[in-house]
Amino acid sequence: MNVHFIAIGGSAMHNLAIALKKKGVHVTGSDDEIFEPAKSRLQKYELLPEEEGWHPAKITKYLDAIILGMHARADNPELLLAQEYGIKVFSYPEFLYEQARDKQRVVIGGSHGKTTITAMILHVLKSTGRDYDYMVGAQLEGFEVMVKLTESAPIMVFEGDEYLTSPIDRRPKFHLYVPDIALISGIAWDHMNVFPTFENYYDQFRIFASLVRKNGKLIYCLEDEAVVAAVSSADPSVELVGYGLPEYSIADGISSLITPTGNIPLKIFGHHNLLNLSGALEVCRQLDVADADFYKSISSFNGASNRLESIGKNEHSRIFRDFAHSPSKLKATTKAVKEQYPGKFLVACMELHTYSSLSQAFLEQYQGTMDAADLPIVYFNPHALTIKKLPPLDPEMVKKAIGRPGILVFTDSKLLFDFLLNFGWENKNLLMMSSGDFGGMDLKAFAKQLLTSA
Repeated sequence: MNVHFIAIGGSAMHNLAIALKKKGVHVTGSDDEIFEPAKSRLQKYELLPEEEGWHPAKITKYLDAIILGMHARADNPELLLAQEYGIKVFSYPEFLYEQARDKQRVVIGGSHGKTTITAMILHVLKSTGRDYDYMVGAQLEGFEVMVKLTESAPIMVFEGDEYLTSPIDRRPKFHLYVPDIALISGIAWDHMNVFPTFENYYDQFRIFASLVRKNGKLIYCLEDEAVVAAVSSADPSVELVGYGLPEYSIADGISSLITPTGNIPLKIFGHHNLLNLSGALEVCRQLDVADADFYKSISSFNGASNRLESIGKNEHSRIFRDFAHSPSKLKATTKAVKEQYPGKFLVACMELHTYSSLSQAFLEQYQGTMDAADLPIVYFNPHALTIKKLPPLDPEMVKKAIGRPGILVFTDSKLLFDFLLNFGWENKNLLMMSSGDFGGMDLKAFAKQLLTSA
């Protein structure tokens, strides 16, 4: 089989390319820009294009399929030639569905928590020796790639992203997987550039619920009223399974599950992560994993990369980074760190980076999201507004929107990091939250520098 990737450098796309090569498929690809870590990983597997850019000469009638990434445009010259030749063009999720058509499909959806819940399920399945395929949206400890495809595995676990499928298919990705077992962790408005109202965004989850196969299972968070309403769209034959917060305790900075067979100390923490764990438990039960095996496995789960990830600590301080950028994620993550370390002063710093977060019409959604921090800080790069063709943001507008007295707003990353380096970190914790990189900062290197100077 010969497959060509248009926009091979994307996070998900390059992982799928590697997975297909490992499966024995002949893979080629193009992209107009490829960044790390995709560049090095593609080079390792001899998949890195010789030069960047779009090259119609790579499109021949001998190709069996094109996989089109979201980064490409509808007028991409390679895509246009493939369409002229009549080559089958798949979006990323369409192709994954075809690979998993005859497998039991588990799809994890939600505005927040889906990566962590998927990672928990994969960790447990791996620990218990199960055979499975998967697609997850982050690099996980102990997993070489973010996509695994085999002929033999009877199960495939998908992280179900609600963002658009491709430049020529405006459906959300998770509408294409047709799950046997589905989960919805929460619904909180995001991606306003493609879902301009909450109602429009909510409808995507209602549709997702309606797509669960007859006699399937739909697992959902009981704490979220929007989720409870959305699952009513499922077929009457679908079994609805609600989950809530498990019983737990916190002592000496460690959260432990309270179970019938004793306390299970965890490496993760936070109300939202305990809810995520409950959701993962219900999915694993549907896959015939015994509770005792789940608890034994989950005790060694370190979390997904960049999800409340510890990037440095000493006797005085801990530094965490998190992918949090939407209001619901920001609030849950900030609250989690403060509850886990109530005796320590918390500096919480977030970057406005996405289209939604930088939009004046969306800013009010951040009201109260950083109230758990002792010192909240917001950073945004004015250049990002130019790239996204958004009007300028006034720092005072940001302060007013978040509504937290004492909040600091920076628009220069150097000034931000100079401030943090000189802040004084005796008995203080730092939480850095962004889907970006704070103006190109290596956060792990910065954490090391900060703790050395503290």
